[in-house]
Amino acid sequence: MSAIRVMLADDHRLFRQGLRQICELKGGCEVVAEAENGQQAVELALRLRPDVILMDIQMPVLDGVQAARQIMAQNPAARIIILTMYQQDNYVFEAVKAGVRGYLLKDADWPDVIAAIQAVQRGEAIINSGLAMRVLDEFRRLGQAQDAGPNFDALTPGEMDVLRLVAQGEENKVIADRLGLTERTIANRLSEIYQKLHVNNRTQATLIALRRGWAQLDQTD
Repeated sequence: MSAIRVMLADDHRLFRQGLRQICELKGGCEVVAEAENGQQAVELALRLRPDVILMDIQMPVLDGVQAARQIMAQNPAARIIILTMYQQDNYVFEAVKAGVRGYLLKDADWPDVIAAIQAVQRGEAIINSGLAMRVLDEFRRLGQAQDAGPNFDALTPGEMDVLRLVAQGEENKVIADRLGLTERTIANRLSEIYQKLHVNNRTQATLIALRRGWAQLDQTD
């Protein structure tokens, strides 16, 4: 099994060095690039296509959210983990909307960092338990203000089956195998789900499923 190719984006060199040691020595990953500002992160991410990107929020030129938006716009399959602190919740909410896959606090223990990298590589969405309820509360607030928009009741039983598996972090191929359908059918159902829920990606659809109790949150401590 080949090592997970990781890119680090943080403007603090010592923090990047610490992350590199964790990734390579503890997690068996391969750090393929380091970026010290958001613009450099975008350029390296699009050129090298790493498996997972660990991205700081506050960086020069472009912040982590702006960089994530640009990367996701050109490579929707990118797997980005945002590193943040509690007082930066507003950035995390915007990162969720941009479609990033993971959200960790910078004081996370190294096993949690490695577990998040591995989970995101598998296609799962990971959120630190300290941020989970804050993020869900924010989307609950937004949902209450926009309840007239998404057509939740219009989801068919088949679409609900797909959404529940998406919320569990499963990829289209796995979902297709479990439901006895083709990947094309799953993609079509996802398109219908996104349209009915007024969302743009899997992360946003997952958060709605969690908020409405259709799925359970897989938290990391």
